[in-house]
Formats: sequence, C-alpha cells, structure tokens
Amino acid sequence: MYKRFSVLAFFFWQLLDTDIKSIKLKMSFLKLFGLFIFLVFCHEIENTYAQKRPNVVLIMTDDQGVGDLGIHNNADLKTPNMDVIAKQGAEFKRFIVNFNCSPTRASMLTGRDNYRTGVVGVTETSHLMKSAEITIAKLLSDAGYSTGIFGKWHLGDSYPMRPSDKGFQETLIHKGGGIGQASDPPGNSYFNPVLEHNNVKKRFEGYCDDIFADATIDFIEKNKDKPFFAYYATNLPHFPLIVSDKWADPYRKQGHHELNALTYGMIANVDANIGRIMDKLKTLGIEKNTIVIFMSDNGPRTKRTKNDLYPDRYSMNLRGTKTSVYENGIRAPFFIKWPEVIPQGVKFSNLAAHIDVMPTLLEACGVALPQNLKLDGLSLMPLLTRKVNQLPEREIFIQGHGGSEPFKYFHFTVRGQKYKLISPSDDPYGNISKPSSLDVKKMIANLELYDIENDTSEIYNLAKQRPEIVKSMLSRYEAWFDQAMHDRGSDSPQRIYLGTQFQYNVQLSRFDWGGAGVYGDNPNKIGYWEVYSKASNYRITLRFQKSVKAGTAIIKYQSVERNVPLSIGDTSVIFDNIALPEGPGRFEAYLNFDSTNTGVQFVDIERIKF
Repeated sequence: MYKRFSVLAFFFWQLLDTDIKSIKLKMSFLKLFGLFIFLVFCHEIENTYAQKRPNVVLIMTDDQGVGDLGIHNNADLKTPNMDVIAKQGAEFKRFIVNFNCSPTRASMLTGRDNYRTGVVGVTETSHLMKSAEITIAKLLSDAGYSTGIFGKWHLGDSYPMRPSDKGFQETLIHKGGGIGQASDPPGNSYFNPVLEHNNVKKRFEGYCDDIFADATIDFIEKNKDKPFFAYYATNLPHFPLIVSDKWADPYRKQGHHELNALTYGMIANVDANIGRIMDKLKTLGIEKNTIVIFMSDNGPRTKRTKNDLYPDRYSMNLRGTKTSVYENGIRAPFFIKWPEVIPQGVKFSNLAAHIDVMPTLLEACGVALPQNLKLDGLSLMPLLTRKVNQLPEREIFIQGHGGSEPFKYFHFTVRGQKYKLISPSDDPYGNISKPSSLDVKKMIANLELYDIENDTSEIYNLAKQRPEIVKSMLSRYEAWFDQAMHDRGSDSPQRIYLGTQFQYNVQLSRFDWGGAGVYGDNPNKIGYWEVYSKASNYRITLRFQKSVKAGTAIIKYQSVERNVPLSIGDTSVIFDNIALPEGPGRFEAYLNFDSTNTGVQFVDIERIKF
C-alpha cells in the first residue's frame, strides 16, 4: 500500500512542479489528489479486511455418536483427522443437538430452536423449513462470502426450501434424507449416485462421500483468494450401511459385529476425506485463517427404541440412541479450531448447542446480525478467546416426533448444566396423533429428572425426590413451547411452490407428502402435498411402479379434478394442459384399482404457459 502511495505522490508532485501559473488550478489539483488518495486508502483497507476475514469449513457427519471417535477413548475406531481438529483447537464436552437429522440442521443453520423454524421431524412435511428462515449461508453470502454445500441438506427438495434458495451459491446434494430414499430415482446407490448439482440432476462416478469431499476441495481451491463458507455435510455413517471392503475389513478382522464393522468403516472413510480437506488448506497456505468445525447431527442410529444398541457399540456409557432424549441421543462431538485465535487443546464443560453455531460464526466473521432477527443461540467466541471464563447459565430445549404438528409434553427434554428433565418415548416417530388429556397426565406423571452433572449415564431418576425442581423446569418448558408456537405461526408446514420462475418443473415425491400413516415404504400408502400454485397451465406427469391391472389415474387440487385411464404395464401417465388456479391448496395424485386407491412415486408438475 505504501509503495503505491509513494508512486502516486511523486506523480502528483511532478505535475504540480510544472509551470502551472494559476493558484486556483493548483488548488484544484491538490483537492483531486487528496480525494484520490482517500479513495485508494479506503480500497486498500477494504481489501485488507476482506483478506483477514476467516474462511469457514463446517463438517457435519450423519448419525455419528459421541463415542464414535478415537479421541473419546474408543479403543478400536481410529479417527486421526477428526481428533486433530480437537487437539489443535477446542472441544465442547457437553454439546447438545436434536436427536434427529433435520431439526439439528435447521437449528444449526439458523441459530433458532427447530420448532420456530417449522421443522418438527425428518419425513413427510415435518422436515420442511419455513421460507422466511434466514441461514448463516445467506448472511455470509450477503457479506461477500462464497458459500457452498456438499452432501446432505434434508430441509426440503423444492422451492423455496432448497439450499440455493437459502444462501448457498454452489450446491451438490442428495435429495431427501438419504441416498436411496423415496425422493431418489429408484435404485440410486452410494456408488455412482445420481445427485443434484446446482439443482440439476447428474450421475457421478465413485463413492458418495468421496464425491462430496472432492467437491468441497474444488470449491476451496476456486475460492482461496476470498473468504468462503464450505459446508461439508456427509451422509455417512447413516443407514444403509454401505462402504467398500477397503474400509470395513480392518474392523471385521478385529472381530467386530458386521454392523459395527460397516459403521466404523464408513467413519474411517469420512476421516480420510477430512484429512484431504485439511491438507488442501495447508497446501493453499490458508489454514491459519480458516475456522474448521467438526460435529455430528445426533446420536448413533440403531433401531427406534431407546434401549436397542448395536452389539458392543461404544457409547461412553451414555444412555439412549438416535431419536432418544437420553444423553446418547442428543450429545454430539463439537470441535472448533482457528489457529492463532483459539487456544490449542482446550476442553470446555460449559453447556453449548447447535443453536450456537450461527452466532459464533457471525461474530468470528465480523458479520452483523439483522436487527429484527431473533436467535436462541449465543456466540461461543468470548469463551473461545478467553474474554470470559463462563457462558451464561441456561437451559437447552429439545423436542420432536412424527407428524408436522408439535405436541406439548410429548418426547422432550430440558437440558441444564446440572439437571435434566425428560419426557421419554420408546417410539416417538410411531405416534403422530395428538395426545389425549389422559395421555398428557400420564406423560407428566412419568417425567424423569437426572443430576446430569454427576449421573451422566442417567441411572438415578430423581423426579420423586425433587418434585420442586421438576415443577420449576416443567414451567420453563411450557413457557418455551408456548413462545415457540407463537413464533412458528400458523403457516406451517411450509408449502411447495408450483410454477415460479425459480423452479419451472417441480418434482413431488413420497418423501415430502403428508397424511395419516404415510410414514414408511409401503407402496400402497397414499398421501398429499401442501402446495402453492401460480395461476397457469401445467403438464402433470404421474410416475409409479408397473401397473399389473387396468385402472384410473386421478389428480385433485382445489376445484380441479381430472382422471385418465390406466392400462396394464403403464409406469406413467400425463395430464396435459391442466389449468391450476392461484393460491394454496392440497395436491392429491393417486391410482384407483377396483375402488382401492394407492399412491404414486413421483409427480412432475411443469408450467407450460407464462
């Protein structure tokens, strides 16, 4: 900067030293010079600030338990690259997330409790995040960051809920909650999968996690000269347990149960890819100015009950599994490193949570929070930089279940620093009916209280001995629930938009439909989609498994109802030039055989008239 200033000063001095007789003209040159130098100075300061703003690499694994790490004394699983993030940075030993995928992701990206975002669960309409929610990607993008997501989104496949609608400039994702689920092309696999790159379907060669890691590395390479936010959201080690023998065989040879060998092999694959990402930061010389976060979205996946464990699955003696409000369902690893800013190897026992990620990164990146945006999380930076010794004492509220309507008192926890109140359920996603008054009385009578500071395994239920604590924590839960419902509003679940300029052709799948009892893979189930249509003409294609008999295909929407004959062997039918009205409604599409209705696999709705 100073070299440039000297050259400019010399140029103007030589200009003024020429035979310019007019004092007024000389003064004009001086003023022009001063203004020019001011603008150059501001430009240099802006460039310097931009260079100093940290990059961010946020790594989130899927269904990796807090015990699934070498650094947590897992005697068999080796995770050197995950571990080094903690060793070179900080670890929060009591980091709380939701017990399931979508709620954690919604809270992490917005800094808000999942109920406020509209996200209750993981399937049907319960995972669709409200379009009004503002994400960390949106705020960083507005502040000049390059933003990219690579892997799992699970907050809505259609406009206005896609990652490209929520602040991510570069996107490479699988649809739905996982590869091979109902939102995917039939037969899609972890190997050579069909993915969506910037909202365009494309088949990729290789193993899914390697593909996502490659894309993350490419994104970092392309954006190395300006600040970036890279969200590497691997879908591993989520079911189905699929990985090459190269990764699973070492754990088979150790004598592990096949489920553990596959799970550990998938984690080892992710760990190796994290190592490649970290190496790229070093090679590019940007490691010191890059914040790296490692975390998981919930506890380890087993069956849907709180007591079912993988054989010999190491869990640090924590109770529960994924979908459980016990500690192994909601405790997650959380490591954060930022060389020369965050001390190395420090461990915090302070209570922290998924809702803290967004405010922490905003403060670290020097990005202001919009004045009207209410967050539930708080920044961890004062603690990480040793400006304070403790975080404010608080409680974290976690709740969720099947269906889109939140139910008071059902399957929740109030997690404090010392005490933890829970309302447990063995099968939270099997019950999507609103509890009766008798059910509510039973749930309140069966509340459990643990001194979680001294009883991390949640063995000794203190609810009967300390009713005053139960009453106090329950009252705070009730206040939280009522406020969250007020903030959530009455416009949930989020509707899928049809016919907008942002997505001309919308694909509806069984993954995003609603209706009683539609959860699961039974092909005979039937549901509906909550949508908002732009008034126009559409071509509507229903796709389904090969018909074994003749029947009728039917669509219904607001006042529109159409049907076409269905022949043996058909796998699709087209309703052409269908005029849909403007506004919200419930879109239905199904097949009828001898008075029996069954749902379809996909509905493609393409706007053909503008």
